[in-house]
Formats: sequence, C-alpha cells, structure tokens
Amino acid sequence: MQCVILAAGEGSRMRPLTTSRPKVMLPLAGKPMLEHLIQNVRDAGITEIYLVVGYHEEAIRTWFGDGAAFDVLIQYVVQRKQLGTADALRSVEPFIHDTFLMLNGDMILERSDLEKIISLPCPVMATSTTTHPESFGVVTVEGETITSLEEKSLHPKSNIINAGAYLFDAGIFSILKKIAPSSRGEYELTDALTDYISERTLKAYPLSVWMDVGYPWDMLTANEHLLLDLTGEKAGTIEENVIVKGQLILGKGSVIKSGTYIEGPCIIGENTVVGPNAYLRPGTTIGNNCHIGHAVEIKNSIIFDDTKIPHYNYIGDSVIGSRCNFGAGTKIANLRHDHGPVKVGGMSTGRKKFGAVIGDDVLFGINCSINTGSSIGSGTKVAPHTLVTGTIANNTVVR
Repeated sequence: MQCVILAAGEGSRMRPLTTSRPKVMLPLAGKPMLEHLIQNVRDAGITEIYLVVGYHEEAIRTWFGDGAAFDVLIQYVVQRKQLGTADALRSVEPFIHDTFLMLNGDMILERSDLEKIISLPCPVMATSTTTHPESFGVVTVEGETITSLEEKSLHPKSNIINAGAYLFDAGIFSILKKIAPSSRGEYELTDALTDYISERTLKAYPLSVWMDVGYPWDMLTANEHLLLDLTGEKAGTIEENVIVKGQLILGKGSVIKSGTYIEGPCIIGENTVVGPNAYLRPGTTIGNNCHIGHAVEIKNSIIFDDTKIPHYNYIGDSVIGSRCNFGAGTKIANLRHDHGPVKVGGMSTGRKKFGAVIGDDVLFGINCSINTGSSIGSGTKVAPHTLVTGTIANNTVVR
C-alpha cells in the first residue's frame, strides 16, 4: 500500500513561525511534526510515501531526503500553486496504482488508528468529535456510513468532524477530474466526496486520538501529548548538584550545569547548554545549539534551535523561533489578571495560560516585558525596558 501526505501549504495561521519554513516542519517533541506522522505510517506497515510539497519545499527535502534514514521510500510531487486539497491529490495520480492512505500533514495520529483504517474496505474517512465544530467541516453519520458533509458553519449539524485522513483507491482520480473550483478558486476534496456520500459508500472511522495543529497554541497541546510517553535518554553531560525528576531526553554534546532543577518530561537537543541554576518545568522542549542560562525558568514551552535565553528570564507557555536572543531580565507573562482565556490577535487560544508566539531572529534588549497573547514577527528588534503587547509585524523596531 502507498501513502500520500499533503505538505505543500505555508500554514498562514502559524505565522510568524512559518516565515521561513513550511508548517509541517515545525518542531514537536524534538522532531518536525511531519516526522511523527511518517514514523506512524511506517509503523503501521506502509513504507512507500509520496509527499506533496510546495512552500519552502527545500526544508522538507533536506530533512527527509529519500526516506532511507527513516526506513521508508519517499518521493516528492510539487504543487506549485496551492489550489486546494483536490488539486494536490490530483498531482500524484501518475504514481498511484491501487488502494492508498491519504493524510493531511499537520496533525497528530496514532499508529493503531492507521492500522485499523488501512484494514477497512475503501473509501473511508477518518472522523473525530470536538467541542467547537464550528471551526471545522462536519459530517453526519448513520451507523458507519457518512450521510452528509458540511463546510464550516456557525450552526453545524453535528460535532463529528472530517479529520483529514482517508483511504481511497485509484477510482478517486476520475471523480477529481469532474469537480469545479470552489468560491475560493480552489479544488476541494470535499466536493469529490459528495459522489461517495450520494452512493452511501463512504464509511466513517472514529479516531481514538486526533490533534489538529492549526495554530501556535495547538503546538503546545500536541507537544504535551507527545511527551506523555517520553522515555528518558541522556547522551550529554550532567554536572554535579543537578536534580532531574521525571523523564528527560538530553542530546549529544549538551551540558546541564550545576544547580539546575528539571521537572520532566522535558527534551533538550544537541549541543545545548542549560544552567547553572536554571529551572525547567514539565512540557519544555529545547532545540539544538541553544543556551539557557543562569536563573532562567522555562515552563511548558517550545524553543527552536539556536536561541539564547541567557540570564534572569521567565518563559511560560510560549513558542519561540530560531536564533532569538533575550536580554537579561526579559520575561514573558502567561496569565491574565482576570484568569480568562488568553487571546492572540483577537482569537481565543482556549488556554488559561499562554505566553507569546515569537518568530525567528527576534532580539530583545534587557528587562523587556512581553504581555500575554503577544505575537512578535520574525526579525523584530525590541529596545531595552520595553513593554511588548499585541501583534508585531516582521522586521519591526519596537521602542
């Protein structure tokens, strides 16, 4: 069996984190989210994978190559213009010969669910339930059969959503040729599914675990989930008088200096220095070549590669891009005074605690204060003693 993974989009809702990388390459639990998906596809028994790429495709090609390092065969198909999911799927038609699994590249699935999906007769759509169905396309189901499909609506018919995982055979391509562009000018896969629905042949498979990683705060939720099953591995150096409680992965060449206190689960990448006297709290993932210095506290955050948080900083419930530098005493707030859900750009994160989204190459002077729900664009420079709040565009100077 073959697998097609759609990985061509930018992920505009993830900006500024996707300024210089595709959404599927954002890190979760120390790996690109696409790597987690590929590993589960492989472990479910599929080793022939087609990646539909486009935006910053070089990042995907460089990381995965031909797939040999991941014990799979990866081939690439380019979608130059992102004209919808049906258009992306049509691009792989010359390579598909039989039944195949199709997945959106920006979600977390379990291997056990993939194994069950591929054991079923096609066509199959994976489904999930949600408390906010207005954010997704929803379906109605009778028994195991999908009877209707509805695009996003303020008043959805059900709380069962289309989870973006399918089992098809090559017959889907003849249906794709018949669909017209939507009102958005895109070719929507959901339009093709109406044929199956009218024939009552499209079956629903309810997923046991499904996480849509659509916004930066979803990265924290997915990271928390992936760290639950973490098994510790310490390849670096831990000095005397370091306390580690819970599971920790420590990469090669990394050093944890004396006086540091770590509450796992946590991941520290390669060639990273932590401490002395740092405090890492559960859910923290730190990339490669980072410096987390004296009297720094990090809680439930994702720190990308090459970022420096060197002294007297607090980082809580935040996502921070690559090559950032925090001046001494710069801190991120993560809790509103009214204890309400934090909003980013006017949108609720649904989280009582959320700090900031910070793009790549952001430089902070000393003693800056970053308000809850701030989004700071890549390349921004912040002057010392500055309060940062709201949404800041890329390459801005904030004084």
